[in-house]
Amino acid sequence: MARRPGRRPGPTETRGAILSAAREMFAEHGYDRATIRGIARRAEVDPALVHHFFGNKEQVFVAAMELPFQPADVLPELLSGPQEELPERLVRFFFSVWEDPDRRAPFIGLLRSALTASGETTMMGEFVTSALFERVAEHVGVPERDATLLMGQLVGVAMLRYVVRIEPLASAEVEDVIQGVLPAVRSYIVRSPQPEA
Repeated sequence: MARRPGRRPGPTETRGAILSAAREMFAEHGYDRATIRGIARRAEVDPALVHHFFGNKEQVFVAAMELPFQPADVLPELLSGPQEELPERLVRFFFSVWEDPDRRAPFIGLLRSALTASGETTMMGEFVTSALFERVAEHVGVPERDATLLMGQLVGVAMLRYVVRIEPLASAEVEDVIQGVLPAVRSYIVRSPQPEA
């Protein structure tokens, strides 16, 4: 017998079920097409409970799209070691996140939303740029433009591989993908000193 939508045994379980359902719905449908009703149906709760815990769809989105890592926690490890090895550390970390289905789900939701809702495009772009790529660029002393190009390279490959699923990229071995993008990433990070004008 199917359980009637409504309250779960406790607020923590209910909130967690809503967040889990929201992550799935945003990943599957993007921001625009995911609805409070759809999230509630997936969580097996009344839509009023979604509003009770989060207010509106935007607030559900913000709460649900928690990153599977904190940039402040991973940056010291990424930035430690020889600078010439930084491109490979960065690319390997990036793809380790995307290759893990649980860790990539929030990012798929963000990428899909970025394509359909301009507010999420700004939110995602600002977060990814400031939380990760600008810090790496600052550490190695490359211009902000190069950090943006680096972000475009990696996010573009992620979009084609994990969201749009363009072949043969979608089914390629991850090591082949890493080796394919590494020269471009290296070109943005490891530069010979520019002659002074």
